[in-house]
Amino acid sequence: MSDIIRRDPRAEWIARNRLHPLHASLQTAQTSWMGPNGLIRKNPHAIGFIGPNGLKRIDRSGAQQGGSSKRSTAKAEVQLPLHVIEQPSFHIVVVPDMVGGRLSSHDKDLLGLANKLAGSEGAVVAVVFGEHKESAFDTAGVDRLLHIQGEAFDGYAPEQRVLALSAVDNQLTPRHWLIPDSRTGGGELGRRLAAKLGERPATRIWQVADGQCIGRAGAGREDLARRAPRLILAAAECADPVGDSRHEVRPVELQDQIAQCLPRIENLGAVAVNPALIPMAEAEFILSGGNGVQDWTQFHQAAEALGATEGASRVAVDDGFMPRDRQVGATGTWVTARVYMAVGISGAIQHLQGIGACDKVVAINMDPGCDMIKRADLSVIGDSAAILQALIERVTEFRQGGARDAA
Repeated sequence: MSDIIRRDPRAEWIARNRLHPLHASLQTAQTSWMGPNGLIRKNPHAIGFIGPNGLKRIDRSGAQQGGSSKRSTAKAEVQLPLHVIEQPSFHIVVVPDMVGGRLSSHDKDLLGLANKLAGSEGAVVAVVFGEHKESAFDTAGVDRLLHIQGEAFDGYAPEQRVLALSAVDNQLTPRHWLIPDSRTGGGELGRRLAAKLGERPATRIWQVADGQCIGRAGAGREDLARRAPRLILAAAECADPVGDSRHEVRPVELQDQIAQCLPRIENLGAVAVNPALIPMAEAEFILSGGNGVQDWTQFHQAAEALGATEGASRVAVDDGFMPRDRQVGATGTWVTARVYMAVGISGAIQHLQGIGACDKVVAINMDPGCDMIKRADLSVIGDSAAILQALIERVTEFRQGGARDAA
């Protein structure tokens, strides 16, 4: 029998959903945790192994031995299988948004859809413009990577990018173009490319199967089914991301020189926007406060120093510290921020539901066993007032140092 550990996406989803009736059965027992007084507690029912006779043994030496050791060693050595396409029959080209220089959850959904359309004969080509910080193209499902660089493609340059994509179309003749139908550049770029190629795109697509695609219509109240065209502008969650294989990420070069266009649009850079005026549903960085915040004046200062949009838990809103339109959660606003910083929020189930689509969650709390700490990607245990004050000082020092360097 193979030692490769297969993922079960449905079981993982149930394990994350605390409201599912099978949630408790999929939770692994904790072997140790820190109690409220700072003492390390151990679960005697979780420590041990099953011996060859089927009896549970306890290993008090600290090392797990017996029948489970072979399995754990196999898990540590296993790598995802490498998916290689030497001579693809066709290409599926994906143009990710790469917000912040990294693949977003929307981009990974599109790569999952691309692998579904490519099957075992096609190759998924990702076209990336400018500098990036992504190092996990292989596990995201990229077979070929076309990295286009140059000052002409930096910043907001849709016209020059369309010319580059037109050159890609001439060289690869892809079966499908997949572009995120987003407000971060993909929606506009996809429509401009459709006009350049003379294609009628399918927009707001959330499902593609058997040569048909289904998209949202009627202000999101209806579904519109049509034959899948070459150019598809897909919505978020159009497919499951790739997670069971590694891909080659073979570099590809453009054979023809990209035509240059006279710039009709001048990029003046980003416009400063007051974070307090950004709706929470559209905010990229949210600083959210809860019952553990003791100094709300300091909280507002921290949000201003970080340039973050303010949010709050239901308890803070009910106590009058924050307005109702700043409440985050299932009973407030569902947010999709790239960074969500929770200060003094224990993590009620309604609040965790509201931040389920956030990319990175940072938790600042005194209780190391609260649900928000378990959900967070980065946790800081300590007094919120001291941590926020130190954060304000570090950010101010960093910005002043940058201003001196620029001078």
